[in-house]
Amino acid sequence: MKKPQKLSIGINMEFVRHADKNFEWGVAKAAELGYEYVEPMVHWGRELLSEAGYFHSVSMLDDPLRIKRACVKVGVKISGLSTHTPLCKPEISVEYLKQAVRFAAECGAPVVNTDEGPKPSWTTVEEDHLLMRYTLMEAAKLAEARGIVVGLEPHQQYSRTPAGLDRIAKLVKSHAIGINFDTGNSYLAGQDPYKWLARVAKRLVHLHAKDISIQQSSAERGKVTGTPVGCACGDGVIDWARIIRIVRDKCQCPIVFSVECGTIEQAERSLKHLKSLL
Repeated sequence: MKKPQKLSIGINMEFVRHADKNFEWGVAKAAELGYEYVEPMVHWGRELLSEAGYFHSVSMLDDPLRIKRACVKVGVKISGLSTHTPLCKPEISVEYLKQAVRFAAECGAPVVNTDEGPKPSWTTVEEDHLLMRYTLMEAAKLAEARGIVVGLEPHQQYSRTPAGLDRIAKLVKSHAIGINFDTGNSYLAGQDPYKWLARVAKRLVHLHAKDISIQQSSAERGKVTGTPVGCACGDGVIDWARIIRIVRDKCQCPIVFSVECGTIEQAERSLKHLKSLL
């Protein structure tokens, strides 16, 4: 009989987006709330808010050990890095994703999460998939050698359906390509998140635990392909007990549920709800 997989709870650092604090403050707040894992967001180059200490994102021009030290100091682990970049635009995504893989390897993050991003206005569907294949091949070559996995997320025009996400995931045959399933994005795209999760469970490497409020569901379901953050887990439309059962029964490796919500208060309630089901 297959042994149920270990499931842990983490938090995407977007929960402190509106707190106007730096990365280290956000990690300490996640630990204070009781989270076991965090999912930092990284960016290329420099930007004002992060440099001034008013935003949680970390530049990949910084020392990767900055992330590791902050997590070790407060006793949390890293589930992955939020490294979303438009795979259809290789002039942006190739070097960004390759640097993200190197950064992840040094800071101790096992997964780098991305999606295909907004497409160029002038390319065809076939051209877009060729461009994505080029980007993912370049990233996979670095990731394979470092034990890092690229987690592909349903979020944009091609990954909004199960078949579309599968097509992207199969562009490059590599053990360094997996799935970062987003419960909220899949629901908002008009899909059945439970059937879709079961479909990708054997390839799942990370999960964005995103709930969708009834109000947002009524206004946007079937009209959008995703959303930055959701409401507190347990306050919306997602059946978390059912999600947990699917992951425990069908996944091949331990999975972190990385909560994606918009406030510290929502993060606190999300953790309480998910723990009650575990």
